[in-house]
Amino acid sequence: MRIAKMIARAGVCSRRDAERLIEAGKVVVNGKLLKSPAFNVSASDTILVNDEPLPQSEPVRLWRYHKPRGRVTSHKDPQGRPTVFDALPDHLPRVISVGRLDYNTEGLMLLTTDGGLARHLELPATGWSRRYKVRAFGRVTQKQLDGLKNGVTIDGVRYGEISAQLEREGNNPWIMMSITEGKNREVRRVLEHLGMKVSRLIRLSYGPFQLSELQSGSVEEVKRRVLAEQLGKQLSGQFELGPKPQVKRALDNGSANDKPRPTKLRAAKKRKKPPMGDKRKKQTRR
Repeated sequence: MRIAKMIARAGVCSRRDAERLIEAGKVVVNGKLLKSPAFNVSASDTILVNDEPLPQSEPVRLWRYHKPRGRVTSHKDPQGRPTVFDALPDHLPRVISVGRLDYNTEGLMLLTTDGGLARHLELPATGWSRRYKVRAFGRVTQKQLDGLKNGVTIDGVRYGEISAQLEREGNNPWIMMSITEGKNREVRRVLEHLGMKVSRLIRLSYGPFQLSELQSGSVEEVKRRVLAEQLGKQLSGQFELGPKPQVKRALDNGSANDKPRPTKLRAAKKRKKPPMGDKRKKQTRR
């Protein structure tokens, strides 16, 4: 397996970030400093990332998390602000986020143990839309929002198709928006382009996964079967999400507990017949 993929599968970071760590000289394999991510490793190799042993790979798992406002989506913040990961329950293994949400953005985040899965779910190629509920200062018309359907270019950055629906009019309207690319601060920049300033931003869904009634700060694991269904057969196989093999117990003829139980028919045959004297003789009429 390529070293970057191995690091991502261990949940340290995404595959792309792992490649950056290698190029920065932060990865050592069997005592040798790597200079290129074009390197294959196996489970028997000793791998150090930032002078720390690579943790054992966790099974691929995914959680829905309701991010509150006032937390950054990173493991460490240079400014000392509270992070998303500081507030997670202690029973969770090491996880990484699928994409990011701004410090003041709230709502649905996906967390996973697998960096490769995180990278895949972040790609626009998946076709998964992100749906937001936005409150913003300023005035906007539905006609202006309809103009975003073909995308828009702002300061040289091209934003793809955006679906937007005006939910409530006025100087402080609510707007429903769906995007597929998820570029940095995309919703805020697009609305600023229309002369508005976002005051509250809530992500309601990420692809097929919904925020629903999940309370702020709560986390809930996505069932393995559901994740496999959403990824499809090929990807669920790639991330080893197929059904677990059924282990059949070998029968031990020497153990009475392992012998098959008799069927009702066989059990009935084994019942003792009543003594002949207990039978009543049939009386015939003369």
